[in-house]
Parts: sequence; C-alpha cells; structure tokens
Amino acid sequence: MSGYDTKTIEPKWQKAWDEALTFRATRSGDKPKYYVLEMFPYPSGRIHIGHVRNYTMGDVIARYKKSTGHNVLHPMGFDAFGMPAENAAMASGGHPKDWTYGNIDTMVAQMKPLGFGLDWSRMFATCDPEYYGQQQSMFIDFMEKGLVYRKNATVNWDPVDMTVLANEQVIDGKGWRSGAEVERRELTQWFFKISDFSEELLDAIDGLDDWPEKVKLMQRNWIGKSRGLQFAFESVDGGDPIEVYTTRPDTLMGASFVGISPDHPLAKELAETNEAVAAFRAECQKGGTTEEALEKAEKLGFDTGLKVKHPLDPTWELPVWIANFILMDYGTGAIFACPAHDQRDLDFSRKYDLPVISTFAPAMGEAGTFILPEDGGPAYVPPKPETVRYLLPIAGGEAMTGEAAVDAAIDRAEKEGWGTGVTKFRLRDWGLSRQRYWGCPIPVVHCDACGVVPEKKENLPVQLPDDVTFDVPGNPLDRHPTWRDVPCPSCGKPARRETDTMDTFVDSSWYFARFTAPRAETPTNMTEAEYWMNVDQYIGGIEHAILHLLYSRFFARAMHICGHLPESAIEPFDALFTQGMVTHAIYKTTGPDGRPVYHYPEDVDLKDGKGFLKDGTEVEIIPSAKMSKSKNNVVDPMDIIDRYGADTARWFVLSDSPPERDVEWTSAGAEAANKHLARVWRLSADIAEGNDTGSDDEALLKEMHKAIDDVTKGIESFGFNAAIAKLYAFTNTLARAKAGRAARRQAVMTLAQLMSPMTPHLAEEVWSMQGGEGLIADAAWPVADATYLVEDTVTLPIQINGKRRSEITVSKDADKAEVEKLALADDAVARALDGRAPKKLIVVPGRIVNVVI
Repeated sequence: MSGYDTKTIEPKWQKAWDEALTFRATRSGDKPKYYVLEMFPYPSGRIHIGHVRNYTMGDVIARYKKSTGHNVLHPMGFDAFGMPAENAAMASGGHPKDWTYGNIDTMVAQMKPLGFGLDWSRMFATCDPEYYGQQQSMFIDFMEKGLVYRKNATVNWDPVDMTVLANEQVIDGKGWRSGAEVERRELTQWFFKISDFSEELLDAIDGLDDWPEKVKLMQRNWIGKSRGLQFAFESVDGGDPIEVYTTRPDTLMGASFVGISPDHPLAKELAETNEAVAAFRAECQKGGTTEEALEKAEKLGFDTGLKVKHPLDPTWELPVWIANFILMDYGTGAIFACPAHDQRDLDFSRKYDLPVISTFAPAMGEAGTFILPEDGGPAYVPPKPETVRYLLPIAGGEAMTGEAAVDAAIDRAEKEGWGTGVTKFRLRDWGLSRQRYWGCPIPVVHCDACGVVPEKKENLPVQLPDDVTFDVPGNPLDRHPTWRDVPCPSCGKPARRETDTMDTFVDSSWYFARFTAPRAETPTNMTEAEYWMNVDQYIGGIEHAILHLLYSRFFARAMHICGHLPESAIEPFDALFTQGMVTHAIYKTTGPDGRPVYHYPEDVDLKDGKGFLKDGTEVEIIPSAKMSKSKNNVVDPMDIIDRYGADTARWFVLSDSPPERDVEWTSAGAEAANKHLARVWRLSADIAEGNDTGSDDEALLKEMHKAIDDVTKGIESFGFNAAIAKLYAFTNTLARAKAGRAARRQAVMTLAQLMSPMTPHLAEEVWSMQGGEGLIADAAWPVADATYLVEDTVTLPIQINGKRRSEITVSKDADKAEVEKLALADDAVARALDGRAPKKLIVVPGRIVNVVI
C-alpha cells in the first residue's frame, strides 16, 4: 500500500471483526460484565454528525472496557413508532411500516461503515411485533398490579389531526404538525400511576452518584416536592366550600380573590345554568394545557358573583373568579391570589381592578407599608430564606424567614382547626393514550357486559393491521371494523378493541432491559437481566434529562414489581453522561424576495475568514450554530467517510472539545485530523520497514508509559479530548525519538492500542503492520509501569533581577551547590553577569533560582 488508503483499510477490518464475532456478547462467568448503551435513535432516514459523536463516545468506552478484560454488551436498536412515520405516509400515500423499515435499513447501512463495536445480533425496532407484544404483556401485568388505570382527563386536542398531543407537541398554542389552534378537551385516557412513586423516585436521586448534577436537579424540580397548607373557604352563599392548597400560607393576609380552574366542578356546575360561564369555559378550552402555555397566554377571568369567607376573619369576603391560568390537575384546581407577591396574580388583578394587599416589607429596616411600583412594576417575591417583616402577621411574628413563616402559618391553622399541613408533588400520573395508528396497541377490549377486559396473553401480540389508509384525519384504527370489532376475551360477546395506542415514551422506557435478552418469549429473561443489568454507562442528550429518564426509572420499578427485573435494577442506569451537540456555521444570503437563503457548507469557499459562493457572491457567516436541516448547515457523515474515512470523523468529533460541550465541525479541522492519522500510518510504515536509528530507548519508553497513564485516565474520566491531546504529543515524541527499532516498534504498537478506541481501523492496520498477534480489538490494554512515571529530574525557572530569563533541568535530588553551579553556567545568566559575580544567588529547592546582579 502506497499510503493511508481508508477505502481499503476500513472495510477490511470491519469484515475481520464480523467474521470473528468480535463484539458478540454472551454471558461469561470468568469476566466482569460491562453494559454500555447510547440512547437509541429514531429512524428518520439519515444519520448526522451528532449521531457519530454520540455513538463514538459509547464505542470508545465499550472498546476500552473490552480491552481491560470486561465482558461487554454494546447493543443498538431503533425507537421506531411515532407521528413522523404517519406524517410521511400522509404526505406520500405510503405506509408508516414501509417508511420506517426502509429508514432503518438505510441508517444501519450508514452506521456500519463507522466501525462501531456493536452487537448487531441483538438489534430490534420498537415497532417489531415481537417487541411491542412483550410490551403489551407487561401492560396487562401492570393492570393486575394496579399500576395502570383509566380516567377522564383534560388533554391537548388537535382538531385537524384529530389526536391528543403531548405537551411538547404544542408550539405557541398550535399543533406542532397541523398548525391548528390546540383545544383543551376532556377524554377518557389511560394512565400509569407514576405519582405513587414520587417520594421514592425523589429520594433515590441522592444515590445517583455518577449522574450529572444538572440532570439530578432537573429531575428533582420535575417531581417537585412541596409542603403547604390545605384548607377550605366557606361559601357566603351556602354552597359547597372551596378547597385550596398553597405553598405560601404566610401570605394569606394578602388574599385578594379566590380563583378556580375552568375545569373545576363548581365552574362546570355554574356553566349548566349560566350561558356566560359556559361561553367563558369554551373560550378557555382554546390553547394548550401546559404550565408554560398558560403562563404565556393572556390572563382571562370571569367573576362568578359568588363570595367566600376568609378563614381568619369571617367578615372578610373574597370574590370567586374563574381564571384560565389555573390547572385542575395540580393541587385542588383552586387558589387564593396574593397579587402583591405573585406576578401572575398581580397581572390578573391589574387587568380586573382587584385589590392588591401587601403582607410584608421588602427590607427589615424599612418602615411603613410596602407599596407596589407604578406602571407595571413587578410583584415583590422574597426568597424563602430571606428574613422579612410581616406587616399582616398571620404567622404570629413580624420578622422571620419565609420558611419559618410557612411553618408557623401551618401550625396556627392546625391548632385552630381550619387547615392541615400537606406534602404534595408536582409529578402527575403519566397519560399514555394517543389517538394514532403508528404505536403499540393498548391490549384491552371494551365489552358492554364485562367492561374493560385485558386481552388474553396467548393472543398477543395484538398486531397493527397493515391495510389502513391516511386519506382522512383521525385514527385509522377507529375506521377498521375487522380489526376493531372482536369477541370479548371473557364472555365471547361482541366487543370493541381499544383503538388508542401507547405514547412512544413507553417504548423507550424499557428497551435497555430487552437488550439483555432480545429474543426471549417473555419481556425479559431473568437470568440474563440479573447478569447484564444495570446499564453501567448510559449516554445521551440533555433533552432527555427529564421525561425519558424519569419514565425509565418508573418502568424499572414497575417491572420489578411484576417480576421482570431484579430489585437491584430498579435504578437502571448506574452512570449517565450527557454529551454536547455538534455545531456548524450557517451560510446565508438574501433572496430576491428579501427572505434568507441558506447554503450548504460544500457550496461555500472559505478564504481569510470570509465565505463565497461559486459565482463569487459573499455569504453572511453565522458561527457555531446547532445543525439544522432548515438552515442547511448539516454535514453528512457519509460524505466525510467517502472523503476522509470513518476514523477521521471519529477522531475529530472527540478531539476538539470536552465531550459534555458543543463541538464545531469545520472542514479545516477534519482535514487536520486526517493529516495526523495519515502521519501515524506513515510513521508505522517507516518503523516496520526501517532500521535502528539510535540507542536512547529509555527516554522513549518513559514517554510511552506516561502516555499510557495519561490516555487511560482520560478515557476513564470521559476526557477524550485530553487523551487525544496526549496522543498527538506522543506521536510527535515517537517521530523524533532516537531509539532502536525494537523500542520504536513497541512504542508504535502501544500508540495503536491507545488510539484503538477512537480510530479502530487505523489501529488494526498499524498493529498488523508491526506483526501484532490477532486483532488489536482483542488485545489487552497496555499497563503503565509505575517506575517510568517517577520524575527523576525537575525544571527550575531562573529569575534575573526578578524577571524570568531562563530555566535549567537538574536531578531531583541535586544539592544546592550543584544547582548554583548549573545556574551560573546557564547562557542567559552568564551574559547578564558579563564576568561579574552575582550580588545574591538564592536557590529555593525544587522551586526556583533567583539571581541578583
């Protein structure tokens, strides 16, 4: 071979790994296991550089752990259900199944040339009936254990697509796909009882030592434990009392009005006889149900005309308003408003000219009543630890912290018998029903005689019918009588299948467990699960820090309760790493219509920091932006592999930035990475063919063992960029070394081993060039000899009249006289002294030499 030919090298070694079943995982009693997993992809049809970075990180860990004697499981699959496939079918007239499996084939064909050390024999897609059939089996188990139920719930409803939307699918109050104004609609939905595990899920976060702190904080906030006061406002008009829950009972003396949700039972009752209330409730049905959506929406209210009594003063009457920003499924669906100290309540009160009553001053030393700023100034919301002066002290004292005041207010309410201290959680039960075709069918049947009946397990999987159409909006399963209409599994009478399918978060909440035995005829094989679980290292994007990880933690607990996972696996991910994105500059011009036009990187020539199209038009360069198809700043990994090879792509995405941060892809960076790898290949070829070049073996071996130590520490700590920096330095050392051929050969083989997790193809080629035995993928990781890591010399800076002018290297145990002698012999010192004796020569052992002239 005349040079570094990636088109020959890389397929050759991929074939060798496949033939040797190098990455096939099987249980072993003589090795410690290691399970590394990246969050599996959605089969969109093309992988991108972000995929390359994510899976390369996992591959580095997997290959490294294999070489350190671990039995490694490193699988791959596809999160394949969901709306994009249905949308594609609607747009093209095709079928979601064909679109999905076609994309999977394409992506596998793109991933394999990257040389990932994956056990492809375990691959599955969540739309495989073999997978979702086991998911249905678990659903039935969850029903038997009381972990799943049905209830009426307010949902986001897309009136065009005629489906429920998850909160994240509501963008600015509109359906993410149709663009239609989302409505709030009450439907009967299926729910997982995740809220039953709120305390357990929260407490267990403290034990997730190898998770990022920011992820643990996000989980804690989402679960949202709070202690507050629950009490009732007695009706002035003789109606039912209105229950409220508040986390700030210390501000009760600042109450301005009582607000209830449009979905509150009282609001519904009033709507039955009051057309104005009914019309207001209908108006509130427009828009999403998320807290964010309600915060952004215009605050709307309706005065019911009803009044309630303040619990501390029965002569103090508060009006009852229906307010569009109050959620029915948090707390009690009713609040008391304290506008002086809550911005949302203040905005509402200003709009409807309601009282604003202060309860405390913003500073201890400030006298008088706290006055709100004019012209839209903000509410005053002191942090709980802050000591404030209560002007209307429900808590019994004027000056105390907010936390102490809350406790005091709860104590007073309980002693006087009008309220109770209650702990609540923000976490709501998981609504899993989706009105769409391309998802896992919920395995129940609705029978007029028997009610809701689970399908018999011997009839699973309940498979999706293939003969469906998407020419009209809505769920095709509702329009498929031969699939929908079935006999009741219990009594045999005519019945109807559930036509809702499961939220795709369900599919991804247990796939890690299925990978331990992907062909098992039960959801898991307990022997395999006990061996392989937990996932030792999980890798994925921060965007999944809340729902996916929280749902997976719940699912693992539910699976244990149902006998599908051991108790040791209820926290399924021992370590979590969240990687940064790969970014790229955006190249933009302005079209004739004034709209922006975005250009692909390959269509832009860069020169002196500027970019030009082929016709000479200069483009605006927007640096380091998230890759987006809409901005045309994506880089196709297949183009990179074709031009530079897979190892270049792998090396570059790891080398330029710490893995938890974003990395910017640049053509110059890719070219530099490729040149370095070609240099390593040439260096290896020279050593394989060359003769002895010197005898300074000891110095080279010392640097080699230091490289082993540094690279090992870098990989163990996810400091891939630091490890690569050391490999660059060691390559330079090896290229300059005046050592014998045997030492150089040992050093270059060690270099190949240290590079093998990052650039496995080149590493195999170098190993083979030097006559290495077997595959480098099977070779043991080099171990640093501690005797070579001991520094026997020290470099001392020399200051002349307080300014650093030179340095000397001396033996670590050199005495003062020897250091002085070497310092005076230094060229810079000799020139400065010009034959004179120094006034002072100060040696600080191991630190510095000071020369005073």
